Amino acid sequence: MHRQNFCTRPKARFGSIVTAHDAKYRFTVLTDGIVRYEWSPDGRFEDRASTFVINRDLPTPIFRVLDQGEAGLEIITARFHLFYGKTHFTASSLTAQVLGNVSDWKSRWRYGMPAENLGGTARTLDDIDGRMPLDPGILARYGYATIDDSHSMLFDGSGWVAARMEGDRIDGYLFAYGHDYRTAIRDFYRISGSTPLLPRWALGNWWSRFYPYSADEYLALMDRFKAEQVPLSVAVVDVDWHLIHDERVQAAGSSGWTGYTWSDALFPDPENFMAEIHKRKLKITLNDHPADGVYSFEDAYDNMAKALNHDTSNKDPIPFDITNRAFCDAYFDILRRPIEKQGNDFWWLDWQQGKHSRIPGLDPLWMLNHFSFLDNTYGGKRPLHFSRFAGPGSHRYPIGFSGDTVVSWATLQFQPEFTNTASNIGYGWWSHDIGGHQAGIRDDELGTRWLQYGVFSPIMRLHSSTGLWMTKEPWSFSLEASQVQKFFLQLRHRLLPYLYSMNYRATDGVPLCQPMYWDYPTRDEAYSVPNQYYFGSHLIVVPITSPRDPYTGQASCRGWLPPGKWVDIFNETIYDGDRHIWLHRTLGGYPVLAPQGAIVPLDGNSVPENGCSNLTDIEVLIVIGADGSFEMFEDDGAGVKTMKSRKIVLSYSQATGQVRVSSSEPIDGLPNFRNWTFRFLASDKPQIATCLVDGMERKVDAVISHHGFHITAKNVLVTSNLTITIGNDPKMVTRDSRSQLKSTVGMAQIEFSLKNQIWEALRPGASRATQVARLHALPLQKPMLDVLLEILLAET
Repeated sequence: MHRQNFCTRPKARFGSIVTAHDAKYRFTVLTDGIVRYEWSPDGRFEDRASTFVINRDLPTPIFRVLDQGEAGLEIITARFHLFYGKTHFTASSLTAQVLGNVSDWKSRWRYGMPAENLGGTARTLDDIDGRMPLDPGILARYGYATIDDSHSMLFDGSGWVAARMEGDRIDGYLFAYGHDYRTAIRDFYRISGSTPLLPRWALGNWWSRFYPYSADEYLALMDRFKAEQVPLSVAVVDVDWHLIHDERVQAAGSSGWTGYTWSDALFPDPENFMAEIHKRKLKITLNDHPADGVYSFEDAYDNMAKALNHDTSNKDPIPFDITNRAFCDAYFDILRRPIEKQGNDFWWLDWQQGKHSRIPGLDPLWMLNHFSFLDNTYGGKRPLHFSRFAGPGSHRYPIGFSGDTVVSWATLQFQPEFTNTASNIGYGWWSHDIGGHQAGIRDDELGTRWLQYGVFSPIMRLHSSTGLWMTKEPWSFSLEASQVQKFFLQLRHRLLPYLYSMNYRATDGVPLCQPMYWDYPTRDEAYSVPNQYYFGSHLIVVPITSPRDPYTGQASCRGWLPPGKWVDIFNETIYDGDRHIWLHRTLGGYPVLAPQGAIVPLDGNSVPENGCSNLTDIEVLIVIGADGSFEMFEDDGAGVKTMKSRKIVLSYSQATGQVRVSSSEPIDGLPNFRNWTFRFLASDKPQIATCLVDGMERKVDAVISHHGFHITAKNVLVTSNLTITIGNDPKMVTRDSRSQLKSTVGMAQIEFSLKNQIWEALRPGASRATQVARLHALPLQKPMLDVLLEILLAET
């Protein structure tokens, strides 16, 4: 049965285990940086898979054991030196020193003692207005972190679940990787399972609102999005799809929050409604709050009762009990399956009732996430599950719903950090209520900045509450905000070739959003910008999370640029790295920076269609100055077991000025030829522009733009090798700072006399140092001075 198809290898190899006859302790050295430590009062230890760890069957790493009898034992690997006194675990009896000169005495772990941690994520952001505490991740500046797995649910090996053995038992995992953060995350996935590959359409724009749409209203809204040239991929229907404010619900005594019977007043023909959604190249998901069980008014009540031997004589509701195997099967096969056959593609599961069930230790959210994800493989399709985070190991069941946040700048200011640190526990696919869900204020700038962040977040889902004024349609905002929002929503779909390739990369242990310190663990600056992050392999995002200054008309954000040169992909400004910097942008701008050698494939259409299909037209952004490569993945969209995929390698050589596109095999359902456009950012006019397809020359032209140029090669078979040459060692060209300065001063809401003084201070001929000194001498507000200094000192 498909819901039992869950592969685990929970038993560790004999050579990895350190224990003794009749011992109450057991250590398992899983890797050179992970050791499992167990205490059992009766000497019985747990070899079943848990929600956190499903694979302990790893090759035995190199380690030494020094057993000193009653004096204790030591376990030594290349990464840690563990000491154990052979008594009940305490801060004195169980310690470990992280090796590798990570820090001084602070890199010694003591069992049970609180320790600094770089943070993981949390179960929900419900009602959060600003910051909140985070559960721990597996990374820390002192080099070690622990996960307590003592109370998690277990898998029994037969497709079902089990509670843990009773008693004073300890089951923990020490991660001791020092500052080798990427290896720590990679090995986390080795024991906890990999992140599944998402369907391509999941990475487009989702529309969602807690609002009682009728079928006609919803379809009209989808058509309005198309008319406004705003692409979508997922249509979310919140709770009002089923009966709520109906006399049948009220008569049964139900809250209406749980339901599995279509509202005939709003959706008189559900099959036709969902068919129309699909005709618009959209997927559909329905909301499910399952906690109230099944009431007598439900269409499926009698069938559920028959399957569960439930007495219907008094029309008592069937209680929700996911820990009952018969109920679990009926929940999926009788309640949900008929609605899926009508057209529902996947479910938005919203469990808000805590961790307790009828069986201690069995968290209903864990069970729902696990079995819902497996159930979505029904029919051989690629599964997707939209639900809340249940704890370490939840990355196996994407996508995460973060909850109902407050509409405020404070909430936006925390959301990037919250998303970034989730990667420290392997959780890479958060979906937030972009724009906020409830309360707060109407602020078009806030809504736009939040949407821009959403475009550069894992999942882009607009959502809001049912309030009359809580609208998120881009055309409902001011003209300025509306135009910017439409551009960025189009950009999200244009990013699909890049995003989908990062989706493949995520299955190999690299989440989409990564904190800066993953690559720069010894640089204090990398920890000082918690909102900044790598967005995939070739981009850095510095989110704007505060309103713009009234004088400059620009918002500011503080970032840290690693060593090298960086190019803003929107305005093509070149920045020198290895420094903190204040970045300033008008509402239409957003700081997304690419390093030299970056290669970023996009949809070649400026206005993409719904649905995120594979593309014939590809535009590739290239930043010259260093060699670079990119692996672009695409597939036929089938289930993981049957899908056919291909990899296209894009590479750039700085010495020869050549871009190469590798050949690939033809696959049914994927384009057989491509139109390639290569856009060279912040680049000087090319020396030459040649194109070879399988060694045969084709005529191409370099089209010069304001800050670079592009070259297009049309009708190139995917089975061909393509080479574009622009000349040896091409040079970057600095954007004209004087035009930027003039625009900035002209836009500033300040006295004309002060504008004249600024322009005089910036007159040509003076050194940059002199210009900076003159500006400092003027009576400028700090935001005005800072934006001018950013332009002057972009390249130092």
